[in-house]
Amino acid sequence: MRKNLFNVGALFRGFSTTFSYAFKKKPTIEYPSVKKQHAPRFHGLHELRRYDDGKERCIGCELCSISCPANAITVIGAENTPEDRRSPGERYAARYEIDELRCIFCGLCEEACPTDAIVLTPRFEMADYRRGAFVYAKDRLLVPPEAGVGTAPDERPNGIPADLGSVARAKDTVDIAAGYEATNRGHILKDQRRGLAALRSPSPSTEQGDA
Repeated sequence: MRKNLFNVGALFRGFSTTFSYAFKKKPTIEYPSVKKQHAPRFHGLHELRRYDDGKERCIGCELCSISCPANAITVIGAENTPEDRRSPGERYAARYEIDELRCIFCGLCEEACPTDAIVLTPRFEMADYRRGAFVYAKDRLLVPPEAGVGTAPDERPNGIPADLGSVARAKDTVDIAAGYEATNRGHILKDQRRGLAALRSPSPSTEQGDA
């Protein structure tokens, strides 16, 4: 009898816990139509900024690549010319790539940059079915000239990353169909594939000799 009463009591205690949650505020949100506020120092997708006059801030010094603990950044610098001046300095980044799959979003690249060129934005929605789409080349990282210069990392209110100009809207329209093929590593792989295909396919002289 005592055992049965204990079981009934345990049953009521269990149901009381269940019913108590039925009247509490639900912790879930209707994502993606509703999104929570980011943490004050949230690190999301990278972005290359410009100056007020539209010139690129990046001077191709490669400090971000050197400071990256995950070796996720590749920078190839080039000299500015009087006819085509990309940045105020002597050099600019001819190629700039970030492998977002390797990146650990530590923000060391942002701290190492002497011109505040590379920043980590609050944007994080970059899901894709292709691995190559996560290698972001310069054309996908660089802020469009008409998007504005945005806010420097140290000037954001309460340290909360702001929407850098209208970049979030502009980047949503970027075509990423090229994916990995549009990057420096992608071009290297394509050249290697062409070389293998040439080795595997018989040359015309060989076919004529066999005939």
